[in-house]
Amino acid sequence: MKEHKGVGRMWHLYKMGGLTPAIASMLGAQNAQQMAFIRSMTKEQRKQSVLDQPLRELEVVVFDLETTGFYPYNGDEILSVGGVLMRGMEIMETHSFYSLVNPGRRVPRHITELTGITNQMAETAPDLMQVLHDFMEFVGKRVLLAHGSGHDKQFLNAALWRTSRVNLTHRVLDTMMVAKWLDAKRESYGLDELLEDYGIKITQRHHALEDSFMTAKLWQRFLKQMLARNITTLDDMYAYLSKH
Repeated sequence: MKEHKGVGRMWHLYKMGGLTPAIASMLGAQNAQQMAFIRSMTKEQRKQSVLDQPLRELEVVVFDLETTGFYPYNGDEILSVGGVLMRGMEIMETHSFYSLVNPGRRVPRHITELTGITNQMAETAPDLMQVLHDFMEFVGKRVLLAHGSGHDKQFLNAALWRTSRVNLTHRVLDTMMVAKWLDAKRESYGLDELLEDYGIKITQRHHALEDSFMTAKLWQRFLKQMLARNITTLDDMYAYLSKH
């Protein structure tokens, strides 16, 4: 409750025009700098258009989140963030990101069993603001990509709003939606089934970085199919997706 009151007071000061002193007084200098960076990043992102950029050259950050549950507006929190850079069809394995996040609450037992993230691991992890700052710095102005992106986008958006009062402005691609278009007759579009059918080795599921790497390999397969159909830009891809 104290956190919500503090954020509310800070937001009131921000609306009254005192953004810098408000943040500094409520969050401290380091968090103020992190928040300012996140806000500037999302603002700059709105100015960029990548629709005409060739898919062969497009840089995307394939990412995944592990969370304590499914409802970011009902107490569930981010537990870990993973991501890997791709340039066209090349997975830049040396350019990856991974961090646990201190959720400020107990990790449910079934989530620990699923992800391997224990309460002890979570308690010693960096806080949400720090991880968001580092992740957004890693992402830069690149396009984001996830499998079943609704869950990840919802949590990321909620986290950005709660910490920095901004919405996610990065373009987010979804390999599940692309799979539904490329292979409309499938019965299942879950990550496990797609990985198996495309011959991609399943390493460690429900680990944010490992899931990111596997999703990146899936995107490679989809890119090959799209390029074979003479779909060469994001604009082309969206045009086809809108028809299916």
